[in-house]
Amino acid sequence: MSIEFSFDIAFTAKLALREKQIQQNYRPIIAVHKWFARRPGTLFRSLILSEFEEQPVEQTYYSSHNFEGLTICDPFMGGGTPLLEANRLGCSVIGADINPMATWIVQEEISELDLSAYLKTADHLLAYLKNEIGLLYQTRCPITGQEDVEVKYFLWVKTGICTACNQSFDLFPGYVLAKDVRHPAYVLVCPSCGNLNEVADPANPGSCTCGAALTMKGPVQRSQCVCPHCGHVNKAPFHGNGSPSHRLFAIEYYSPDLKGRSGRLFKKPDADDIARVDKAQYLWSNLFPSYVPEDDIPQGDETNRLHRWGYQQFKELFNPRQLLALETAAGFIAQIKDHRLRRAFATNFSDLLRYQNMLCRYDTMALKSLDIFSIHGFPVGYIQVESNFLGIRKGNGLPVGSGGWINIIEKYAKAKQYCTAPFEVAFEGRKKHTVKIDGEWIGEQSPKGAKPYSRTVDLRCHSETTLELPDHSLDAVFTDPPYYGMVQYGELMHFCYVWLRKLMGADFPGLDQETTRHRDELTGNDTAARGINHFAEGLAQVYARMAAALKPGAPLVFTYHHNQQDAYLAVAMAILDAGLTCSASLPCPAEMGGSIHIHGTGSSIVDTVFVCRHRGTTLRTGLFKNGAQLAQIISHELTELRTAGMNPTAGDIRCIAFGNITRMAIWNLRSGWVASQPTSQKLERIRSAMDAIATVNEVAIALERLNPAQPVINFGLFAVPDARERLDAVAF
Repeated sequence: MSIEFSFDIAFTAKLALREKQIQQNYRPIIAVHKWFARRPGTLFRSLILSEFEEQPVEQTYYSSHNFEGLTICDPFMGGGTPLLEANRLGCSVIGADINPMATWIVQEEISELDLSAYLKTADHLLAYLKNEIGLLYQTRCPITGQEDVEVKYFLWVKTGICTACNQSFDLFPGYVLAKDVRHPAYVLVCPSCGNLNEVADPANPGSCTCGAALTMKGPVQRSQCVCPHCGHVNKAPFHGNGSPSHRLFAIEYYSPDLKGRSGRLFKKPDADDIARVDKAQYLWSNLFPSYVPEDDIPQGDETNRLHRWGYQQFKELFNPRQLLALETAAGFIAQIKDHRLRRAFATNFSDLLRYQNMLCRYDTMALKSLDIFSIHGFPVGYIQVESNFLGIRKGNGLPVGSGGWINIIEKYAKAKQYCTAPFEVAFEGRKKHTVKIDGEWIGEQSPKGAKPYSRTVDLRCHSETTLELPDHSLDAVFTDPPYYGMVQYGELMHFCYVWLRKLMGADFPGLDQETTRHRDELTGNDTAARGINHFAEGLAQVYARMAAALKPGAPLVFTYHHNQQDAYLAVAMAILDAGLTCSASLPCPAEMGGSIHIHGTGSSIVDTVFVCRHRGTTLRTGLFKNGAQLAQIISHELTELRTAGMNPTAGDIRCIAFGNITRMAIWNLRSGWVASQPTSQKLERIRSAMDAIATVNEVAIALERLNPAQPVINFGLFAVPDARERLDAVAF
C-alpha cells in the first residue's frame, strides 16, 4: 500500500479534529514544553501506517506496530511530532532543526526518565519554594477572615505618566474583571475607589458603594487616554524612559473553606497585599542574582513591539516577585546532581516562564491566565496577570488555576508516563474510551526491559540546508516545514533560551549557541530582510538533500497551508528542484478554529499533505486540467471533511484549492524543469503554470455551480485493500 491509495481522509480528519480540541489529552507528550502550531499526532500516525501497512488505516490504527529497520527523517523537527510518531512505531529517526530550543525539547520528549526520582525531587522543590517564598503568595480572605489563603492570580494594570501634569494614572481599557460565564455575575472595578462590584446587568451597572458610577468602558480608547487629573489627551505608549510600570488592583484567591460557594473569589488588595509586594521588591533589590539573564532584547519583527513599549532587556518583562521566585527556583535546580533530572527541571523552568511574566493576560470569560505565547507573539496589553508561582492543589491533589510549578510538574509527569504507556482515544458514538497500545513506546530502549531491537534516535541542531545524510538511506521523510511569513519561532523561543542557557551554562550540551535566531531560518522576516526568494531557495536545498537520501520510490511527505499564492510557489520550486513529483495533495485539519492566534482571522485550519516521490504511481482521477474539473475533486474532499464533522470555511477551501493547483502545476512542469535557472524566473514560471490551470476564484465559481443534489464523483480512494488493482493509476 502507499499513502496515495490508502490514506483515509474522513477517518484521519475525524481523529485530527478531536485531537486538536484538547491536544494534551490525545498526545500528553506535547506538555514537555511549549512549541508552536504542533500538527496532530493522529495525522502522522495515519500517514506512516498508510505508507507501510498492508491493511487499511481504519483497521490497523488501534493495533500495536513495530516497523523495525525503517529510518524516518524530519529536517524541520520543531516540536517533534513526526519523529515521535515514527519512533513510537518502531522506526529509527533522524531529526534536525536550526533552533536549539527545538533540539532541546525533542531530546527531552524522547529521552528516558526515572519518573519516581523526578516526582520525589519535585516534592523537594515545592517544599523548598514554599519555605522560601510561599508567604508572598498568600492573602487574607475577607469572607472568613483566614489570613493565609492562597492567591491564584494577581491582576495588574499598567500606569502612565501624563505629559502635561506629570501625574500617574491607570490605563484601563475597560473595567470588566470577570464576565458572567464562569462567575454568577459580572465583576466591575470602580473607576473611582477601585472596589470590586458584582453586577447582574452590565448595560445598567449602577453605582459603587462609594457613590461613583460604574462603567464597562475604560479611559484608554484607540491608544489614547485622557488624564483624570488635568484632562490632557495622552497617546500610547503612555510612559517616559524605561519599561512600563504597573499597579496591583485585584486578586483572585482560593479558599477550600468556601469550596461550596458558587463562582470565583475576588478581592481588592488590602494593606497586607501591598506590603507583600513591597517585601518582594525589597528582597529582590538586596539580592545578587546568579540566574537572571542580563541579555538585551534584539531587534526583530516581534520583539520590536517590546522596544516601542520601552523594554530593553528580557528581565524587564518580569516584576520583582517573579524575578525573586525564578532566581530561587533556579538556585535549587542548579544544585541537582543527577544530570538527567537537572535537565528535566530546567526544561520545566523554561516552560514555566511563559506564565511567569508581565505580558500574560487575564481571560475575563474563562477566568484564567493566558500565557505569553497564546497568540504566537509578544502582546503588550494594559491588564496583566501574575500567577501563583508554586501553584495550588485541591484536597484531592488536582491543580487549581494555571501557571505554577504544580501545573508544570503535573503535565510533565503525564507526558513521560505516556512515553512508556502510549494510548489512543477511540469513540463509539459520543462516548470515548482510551485504547492502550501495548508494545509501543517512545524512546531508544524499551521501558519494560524487553530485548531491544535496533532503534536509534539522531537529533541534530544546525541548518537543515547543510544536513548530511548517506544516499538512499531513508525509508521516508515526514515533516512540517516552516510556513513562510508566519510564526517567528527564533524570536519567540529566544525568550526562554536566554534563561535556560543562564541556568544550565553555555557549555552545557545543546546550549552552545548564543541565540535561537539564525540568518538562515526559513521564514519571511522584514527585520532580517528575508523574503520569498530566501525561503524558496532554502526549502529547495533541504528537499534536494532529502531527495538524494531517500531510497528509490520512498516518499517525502509534508504538511502545509498558507493564504497567499507566493508561499505555494516556493513549495513547488523546492519539489521541482529536488527532482520530485507531487503524487498526492490531501486535506486534513491541523489547527483548532478557536485557537486565539487565528480565531476570527479567516485563516484556514486545514493543511494540505503533499506526498512527493522520484517515481511511483498516482490516481488518474486526481489529475485535472481546469477549475471545473478541480471543483469536482474538491467537492469530494469537502464531503470527506464534512463526514468527519468539520464545516470547511472559505479560507479552508482556498487552501485546499491552492494545494491541488500546486500539485498539478508540478505535474505539468516536471519534465522540462531546469533547476539552475534564477529563482525569480522559476517562481514566475510556476505562477504562470498555476494560473493556466485555474485561479482560486475560478475554482470557487465552479464549486458554486455544482448541483448539491447531484451525486459527487466517487473516486474509490479510501480503505480498499486491493486499491492498486481496482483503481486507474498513472505511473511517473
